[in-house]
Amino acid sequence: MSAPNRTRKRRWLTLCAITASAACVALPAGAAPGGHPDPFGPRTLDRLAAAREQSIGPANPGLAAEDGDGNEADEIAEGADQYAEARTSPGIVAPGAYGAAWRDLTALPRTKGTWRHVTGLPYDSDDPRYRDIDSNSSGGAGRVTGRMAAMAADDDGYLYAGSAGGGVWRSRTGGGHWQPLSDRLPSQSTGALALDGAGRLWLGTGEATTNADAYLGSGVYVLSHPHHGTFTTRDRVGGKELESTTIHQLRFGGGRVWAATSAGVWSHSTAKLSGPWTLEFAPNPDYLPGGAKADDESAAYKNLTNDIAIDPKDPHKVVLAVGWRSGDDYNGFYTKVRGTWTRITSGMGDLPTDAEGVGNVTFARSADGSRYYAIDQSPEQLNTNPDSALEGIFVSASGSPTGPWTKIADYKALAAGGSALTEPGYMPGIQAWYNQFLTVDPSDPKHVYAGLEEVFETRNGGTTWSAVGPYWNFGFPCWSIDPSRQTGSCHQTTHPDQHGVAIGRYHGRSWVYVGNDGGAYRRPLNGTQDASGHATDWTSLNDGTIDTLQYYSVGVGKDRDNGGLSITGGLQDNGQSILRGNDRVMGSNFGGDGADTLTDPQNGCNIAQEYVYLAVQVTQNCAQNDGSWTTDPTKATSYNVAPPDNATNEARFVAPLAADTADDATWIAGGRHIWVQTHGYAIRSGTEWKNVHDLGAGRTATAVAASNGKVYAAWCGPCNNQGFTRGIAVGNEDGTGWHDLTLPTDATIPNRYLSGFAVDPRNANHVILTVNGFSRHWTEGPGAGVGHVFESKDAGTTWKDISKNLPDVPTNAALLTPNGGLAVATDLGVVYRAPHRTSWQRVGTLPATAVLQLKLSPNGKTLYAATHGRGIWSVGVGELG
Repeated sequence: MSAPNRTRKRRWLTLCAITASAACVALPAGAAPGGHPDPFGPRTLDRLAAAREQSIGPANPGLAAEDGDGNEADEIAEGADQYAEARTSPGIVAPGAYGAAWRDLTALPRTKGTWRHVTGLPYDSDDPRYRDIDSNSSGGAGRVTGRMAAMAADDDGYLYAGSAGGGVWRSRTGGGHWQPLSDRLPSQSTGALALDGAGRLWLGTGEATTNADAYLGSGVYVLSHPHHGTFTTRDRVGGKELESTTIHQLRFGGGRVWAATSAGVWSHSTAKLSGPWTLEFAPNPDYLPGGAKADDESAAYKNLTNDIAIDPKDPHKVVLAVGWRSGDDYNGFYTKVRGTWTRITSGMGDLPTDAEGVGNVTFARSADGSRYYAIDQSPEQLNTNPDSALEGIFVSASGSPTGPWTKIADYKALAAGGSALTEPGYMPGIQAWYNQFLTVDPSDPKHVYAGLEEVFETRNGGTTWSAVGPYWNFGFPCWSIDPSRQTGSCHQTTHPDQHGVAIGRYHGRSWVYVGNDGGAYRRPLNGTQDASGHATDWTSLNDGTIDTLQYYSVGVGKDRDNGGLSITGGLQDNGQSILRGNDRVMGSNFGGDGADTLTDPQNGCNIAQEYVYLAVQVTQNCAQNDGSWTTDPTKATSYNVAPPDNATNEARFVAPLAADTADDATWIAGGRHIWVQTHGYAIRSGTEWKNVHDLGAGRTATAVAASNGKVYAAWCGPCNNQGFTRGIAVGNEDGTGWHDLTLPTDATIPNRYLSGFAVDPRNANHVILTVNGFSRHWTEGPGAGVGHVFESKDAGTTWKDISKNLPDVPTNAALLTPNGGLAVATDLGVVYRAPHRTSWQRVGTLPATAVLQLKLSPNGKTLYAATHGRGIWSVGVGELG
């Protein structure tokens, strides 16, 4: 899944000499080390970046790394940063913004019509139909869904999975036959799940995986009878203290629940659920809401906490793991000394206590209290070690969280245990700031599961480790691309990037459940391994009844071969899905991160899929392939056609790509430059793009649209809250007439992220603009402005705010319907303005999940919505009224 200068580990077929120059040489397909041909796309024939710079950028928010190294860890971090920038810049968003928007949205009148779930069926990432050169099919992850941030399980066969953006789900059968539990909450982002001793299910909202503002939650909720009930707003614990935070962990001890949040460590009684939360510790309280420095651009990064360890022998002895993954002087472990939280500076043994050595931390203790374990990600390693950010895995054999601690694994030891990540520049723990879980077998204090990019297991307290869930099967001797077999003689593995873990029982047998960027998987707690240490007994639990897929885009075209429609979409870490007219299982025809997509309305097998940073691939047969390209390169049926801004790193993580509404063969792509190509899906090379306009150094396109030869391009630069600027350029597809519009920063068009256009196909001077972020009431910053939807009838010379009763919520895209209506995608659902009306209605009752793109069916009668957490949905345009 590589792209020039933006190559992801998903498709690494390169040899990199990690030297001062870090030269990388691309290898042709089939020339991988060890002589095993690897199924990596033509993107891997492009060079990797010249150097691996700091993996995730500086500690201050908004200063996203502008490195061009293409490392997957960098891409995850930068993608999260840019997703957050769109919603926060030019300032800091005040607590309560999403909660207020949700209340206003639910108060809107509703349209007629009901959403229909399009992607509510299994999604097979190893679908044998799609083994073309840009697919990850045969990697071994099997059926997948969207990212799972947390897991919980009991001994009665009940399993709970908390997703990044699609809420919490319940299985009564130890996995599968899922039901959503949190659809009525104002936040569908999960940070933590935990079952207490009374069997209650605790939910901490706000995913803390990336610490990006895009994933803020609405607090902590508790479900007293999780076998039967569902969460409601009445189940919230305490008051508003934890609203607009992320919650990394929930821990119990001494009759209290402790929450490690992005705003310090808080606690609350587990017996009396009313009353406010108590702030136990914040390292920099001046940066909390209401503090003297609350408006500082680094405020969101000054009180990050990761976990809490409570001494099982004395619940009054508590150790806090506090710190920002990139490093800050407050990073460290804290405990109470004579009633005051004090940094631990010594006595921890091998576990570091200095600020440079303590980053993202996860604790786990044995059921008998005899041992404590910890994973520690090191800011110093993150910033200096090109191979891994992992400090190590540690054990306190005394059972006390104050130690002394002994290191029982580093990244080299884990790599030697059958890991798929053994190449310099990408080894276990390279994403330890993003991927972490840890748990101990309740019946054996020396039997431990640890999650990083892969799943590791030790049965002897850390003396030896096995990569029971390797990153993928590519590169192993057992792998084969043969479509008659899933992955050759290799066993199924899990999807990469681990986040949540739980141990439970079902039908009298103990299971370990893991959650990752591909959903939920399980294996017997005491499962079997092959000679390489890989598990032989993983099962995907993503049976199609759970859909938490995180779409950035959707495309719809006629399925000429099967009848009906071909529906595609780009996904976070799950490539591009394709659902054809007669399918009962979706396939994956492009791998990695799928961003924007174009699909020919008249032929749904003509597809352009964008990998990150404007790396575009095109196919004209749905990318169907039996893998024969590995021995005959001429049999590849997808092609790398990236515009040049991809090679120069001058495009955003999810860069805009669009077709002219009047000519589907004319495409517009935006990076620093505006690119046009007129060969449609017959394009075969990135050289076929024409540069029609330069937005200027430091500027990158955030939205593009065109109709009848006229192009609109929105840009930002800088795009973070330090000097944020934005603008719109308008010109023609032939390169003539380009000019910047005058956009005042105090009125007319807000000084916020410009997210989308809808151009009237009948009149190119008539255009709708959507604006992301929150208005001045919620955003501190110069010229934040008000309003989210604006209309121009003179090609942008003048604008009118048509937001009216639209809630103050980030707005992502707009679409003009054939009957003259206007649909708008927001972070909390879809709203609609009927023809000849000025007020807005809510479309149906989607959960509070971000909708990032809207598209019409080829006949214009159906509206499709790509949600970033709950799959793709459709509704009839005629039903909207």
